[in-house]
Amino acid sequence: MGRSLLVDVGAGTMDVLCYDDDSNHHFKAVVRSPVLTVAEKASAMWGEILVVGCEMGGGPVSRVLEEKARSSRVVMSHSAALTLHHDLERVSASGMELIEDDDAEERRGTGRYAVLTLGDLEPDRLRLIVEGMGIPFSFDVLGVCAQDHGIPPRGVSHLDYRQSVFRTFLDSTPRPDALLFNKDSVPPTFNRLKSIAQSAGELSIPEVYVMDSGMAAILGASLDFHARAAANSIVLDVATSHTVAAAIEGIEIAGFFEYHTRDVTVERLDLLVKQLADGKLRHDRVIAEGGHGAYVRGAPGFESIGAVVATGPRRNLVRGTRLPVIPGAPLGDNMMTGTAGVLEAIRRKKGLESLEGPF
Repeated sequence: MGRSLLVDVGAGTMDVLCYDDDSNHHFKAVVRSPVLTVAEKASAMWGEILVVGCEMGGGPVSRVLEEKARSSRVVMSHSAALTLHHDLERVSASGMELIEDDDAEERRGTGRYAVLTLGDLEPDRLRLIVEGMGIPFSFDVLGVCAQDHGIPPRGVSHLDYRQSVFRTFLDSTPRPDALLFNKDSVPPTFNRLKSIAQSAGELSIPEVYVMDSGMAAILGASLDFHARAAANSIVLDVATSHTVAAAIEGIEIAGFFEYHTRDVTVERLDLLVKQLADGKLRHDRVIAEGGHGAYVRGAPGFESIGAVVATGPRRNLVRGTRLPVIPGAPLGDNMMTGTAGVLEAIRRKKGLESLEGPF
């Protein structure tokens, strides 16, 4: 497969993995996420602001721009405005002035505005990060993961819609890599992933793949040695913004759930994991209690679980658990869960052998 660059775009960090298939060498870095660096740029701007680019992770960026709009003129292209909300009427109601993308491109050269470019893939910064590791920026494959809720029809909850989209893929192919897409096959509903794939054109890497970060984390965590050694396992990734857990039978997903990390406790996780393994989770109940959603297609049974593996930057949340949790380290590093998952998904897509090593 040659030389691969894998990027996990999270809420707090961006995790970067450079992997050489021929030598089996890999180099890695964990840096501030694009949403934090872009929000910082926006905070420092004054006067009239023109926002261009494409949909990216919102959160801090959205909050800064909404605050700016209370005292200054903020003009946004339609593509960039999707970062704040897919309902552009709501974006306008928050004080933004929306214009067509072509109009925005004409205005950016006038010198009248402070220009902010939105995007999860910061090509120039990514080059500097890789070259700062002493690695030439020359790759055969790029794989990027980020969370994408999809664009729900009007009146449909984005959480319900996200789970319905996942169900469509997983019911027919119950593996995490079912949510991996090459740059030309990204479903239109995944606009954030599609934006990343389009932005990747600036990097001149021949093959480009994108994937939902929840599915990437599930696959990456399942590469840990302890999970691989078990016929049935639970993998749990506690990230900065979201927590996802999955029941794995062989290489297939029996079910999974998602929560905002801020909304879960160790006691709640203990119960959720057992319910997941026993097939007793219901999406509507998870949503009703403030969760992000759940999907169940099988029930290996908690008694049959051979390993419960936890990864993610906030996995200390599981301290005090009554579950037999094992700290996971795919590719030897807790922080590389998403990137390892994307790499494995690409290898499966190409019909290559699974990653080797003491994961």
